[in-house]
Amino acid sequence: MADPLDYFRGFVVTFKKLLEDRVTGDYRGGKAKEGAPDNKRSKPARFHGRHVLNRYEDGMEKCIGCELCAGVCPAKCIYVRGADNDPDEPTSPGERFGYVYEINYLRCIHCDLCVEACPTQAITESKLFEFSFTNRNDAIYTKDELVVDDNGMPQKMPWEDWREGDDQLTSGWMRATSSSGDHRYEGSVHWAGELGYGVRAPEVGQSGATDSSEGNEGEDS
Repeated sequence: MADPLDYFRGFVVTFKKLLEDRVTGDYRGGKAKEGAPDNKRSKPARFHGRHVLNRYEDGMEKCIGCELCAGVCPAKCIYVRGADNDPDEPTSPGERFGYVYEINYLRCIHCDLCVEACPTQAITESKLFEFSFTNRNDAIYTKDELVVDDNGMPQKMPWEDWREGDDQLTSGWMRATSSSGDHRYEGSVHWAGELGYGVRAPEVGQSGATDSSEGNEGEDS
């Protein structure tokens, strides 16, 4: 017959932990409690967050509707349909543009393979990772929500918690890699200019700062 005390011995660790100080904290700061400190950790330079669809510096969309991002996606969360550009008022510099572009964030695993596959650097990932949905429809982002605005800034939905710097360093690790692994191209810019940002500087090494005028563009903050 089992000793009745055995039932209580199993809770020894539980009761000990109840008396210890908590190791977690409320990082939301003023949004959770007015006057509370913001203890949220800063994000690494190569953090994969919510996607954005970029524009060139002249305002034209970079997406050409090639569907390569949808084809490479292992979670099948991207849906793209291309359409022919209007010769008089083209949307992108090419013959076609992304007429329909949707990402289902109930499936997305933020692997960044879509960024690697994109031939025009149209899709990148921001540092935003906190977006809470009240219904499933909000989790399916459309092109109108993904494409940057007229100033090149990401669209900000009501359920997203954007912080300073979340729009910086979008897929910075892509700019850190040298062309075809050739060391002679290390540090060279292989990134088209973006509306609102210009030509982003390449990263130096894995976590070092760059010498660009953009400040700590490649630095882990």
